[in-house]
Amino acid sequence: MLAMMKRNLLLYFRNWSGVFFSLMGALISFVLYLVFLKQNMQSSWAHVPHATLLLDTWLIGGTLAITGITTTLTSLSQMVIDREKHITADLILTDAGPLRLQLSYLLSAALIGTLMQLAMFGIMLGYFFLADHLTVTVVQLVNVLGLMVSSSLLATAVNAVIIKGVRTLDSLSKLGAIVGTAAGFLVGTYVPIGILPTFAQTLVKLTPGSYVAALFRQFLMYDWLDVAFRHSPATRPRFEKLMGIRLDWFGLLTQHATYHIIGLIFVGALLLAVGPIGLRQRQQWRRRHES
Repeated sequence: MLAMMKRNLLLYFRNWSGVFFSLMGALISFVLYLVFLKQNMQSSWAHVPHATLLLDTWLIGGTLAITGITTTLTSLSQMVIDREKHITADLILTDAGPLRLQLSYLLSAALIGTLMQLAMFGIMLGYFFLADHLTVTVVQLVNVLGLMVSSSLLATAVNAVIIKGVRTLDSLSKLGAIVGTAAGFLVGTYVPIGILPTFAQTLVKLTPGSYVAALFRQFLMYDWLDVAFRHSPATRPRFEKLMGIRLDWFGLLTQHATYHIIGLIFVGALLLAVGPIGLRQRQQWRRRHES
């Protein structure tokens, strides 16, 4: 399985154009914020102390969630390529077998998602450090790194379910373009969630990436939120709801509740992505031993 993971990693990183386009959704989010959104949002929240740093960390959280979604989807395209070119049939005949082969695709995609999130985080933090003197604490860094891994695993499992019926690279390319464009809206980065119509807000809350973005924002914005709303704590829940820092399901979700939702989605998606293969393999094993 390690050999298969190494193969997938090499194929991904050797394709420089593929790596760049897998980051396109995240880069668009970052550039749109700098060019069009930042000034308007700063003027809207000018009365809030440290508004610039609050908005910078808000943008970083959403962009990291987008990165996890798009890069894992691009990495999983190797699974579709192998399927289309009938390479999968040859790989299954190796010692790995169908289950380990599937897991190798998923684990390599999760690793790629984590590495690309780390790269985007370094780029954005470096820029905002130079532009706005933004810094993060060691505790924030540890929490964000841990969430990057969780985010990549979740995005990989969900994307694996989405592309399960995709048989050609052409179809996957079209799907990737849709996902890359929609991701910025669905995690509330292009437009704050609270500004969207009710139906759109519900759609966002049905998107796994929005919960990841909310956790990133909570980790990165927590200290600044305490300072900004120290003298007006009653307005903090409104800001958190409007900006998608905490999602609202009959009340703002706590950090633990958000993690539980992510865990349930991950387990469900993983069972859908891997479960049928494991079940078929178990049935084949039983038949061989019965005969």
